Amino acid sequence: MKTLFINIKELIQVRETSIKKVSGAEMNILPTIKNAFLLIKDNQIINFGKTEDLQAVDFDEKIDCTGKMILPTWCDSHTHIVYAGNREQEFVDRINGLTYEEIANNGGGILNSAKKLQETSEEDLYAQSSVRLEEIIKLGTGAVEIKSGYGLTVETELKMLRVIKKLKENYNLPIKATFLGAHAFPKEYKDNKNGYIDLIINEMLPKISEENLADFIDAFCETGYFSVEDTDRILEAGKKHGLRAKVHVNQFTTIGGVQVSVKHDALSVDHLEIMNTDDINALKGTNTMPVALPSCSYFLSIPYTPARKIIEAGLPLALATDFNPGSTPSGNMNFVVATACIKMKMTPEEAINAATINGAYAMDLSEEVGSITKGKKANFIITKEILSYGAIPYNFGSLLIDTVFINGKAI
Repeated sequence: MKTLFINIKELIQVRETSIKKVSGAEMNILPTIKNAFLLIKDNQIINFGKTEDLQAVDFDEKIDCTGKMILPTWCDSHTHIVYAGNREQEFVDRINGLTYEEIANNGGGILNSAKKLQETSEEDLYAQSSVRLEEIIKLGTGAVEIKSGYGLTVETELKMLRVIKKLKENYNLPIKATFLGAHAFPKEYKDNKNGYIDLIINEMLPKISEENLADFIDAFCETGYFSVEDTDRILEAGKKHGLRAKVHVNQFTTIGGVQVSVKHDALSVDHLEIMNTDDINALKGTNTMPVALPSCSYFLSIPYTPARKIIEAGLPLALATDFNPGSTPSGNMNFVVATACIKMKMTPEEAINAATINGAYAMDLSEEVGSITKGKKANFIITKEILSYGAIPYNFGSLLIDTVFINGKAI
């Protein structure tokens, strides 16, 4: 089936040839076509250009986009949407003065989510997670990474990854699975951290590999969680099972997480709220994508990733939600883009590039999504009637999406 979109006010993130990512000053360049058309066939983009250049073409359906814009769907490269219940009480605890670390030390945080997940059936967990996935699709996300990490036992980590696999099978958008067994140390391993790491390496990883349940491996490399040495062991083990690294680093402290991630050719390093010159220099000339999670900073009232320093160093930057029950109970990429502009001083062009083409790179999906390019998936957003694409971050409290198309079909 061919669908022709005409009178598009502006077609955004147009790339004639597929590119992997944009870096440094290039991030401020967002190629667009005004008064454009877009032609898709089934689930693929097959042509686009200026309306005045549109030749006679066969189509099955024509959609008039007068006053509206089209841009690629958001590529959310960091989420934890497979979880059970919520942590609303911890939200209140933080309002009353407790820090994230104090809550964790009192049995809250990741261990709280792990307890709830261990008590939840796979069927119930899938039902809760599918609701969240459908929500973010309606908010414009057309590719997503989902992590495990709230299981912390062999059985429940596998349960989480099986739920992600089922979501992949039942929803027609690119979904990547990341094994994050190294999210926290379970209580029973509090005094035997090497024992838990052995469990990850010797029991979890072989079973995950056997069932082909993950694309990537992750670790929370942070003071009080997994050390640089722990992370090194885990990433090396993951590599042996064909899992490339995507690593939580520098959320609260800088301890060398960026450097050990680069050593293992990590696809991305995520959080980066605390960055020093050595961290930035370590990323230069690498294939590793820095990923900022601004709504986590917003929700926890912690520093924001220093986007300007990263971009001015000539590096790329991606944006993602970190959708999870404890530190970011939101999967709204529109808010992420707005917050990156408002709080991190990114331009709308930089933020849209970070949330589309660079987000796709951070999931190894550059050839499938992230730009309006012939041959890529027809995953895109039609906006409401807006004056410019700058309205997306400017009107941060408004949902300016008219329709979301996934694989060429309106959602």
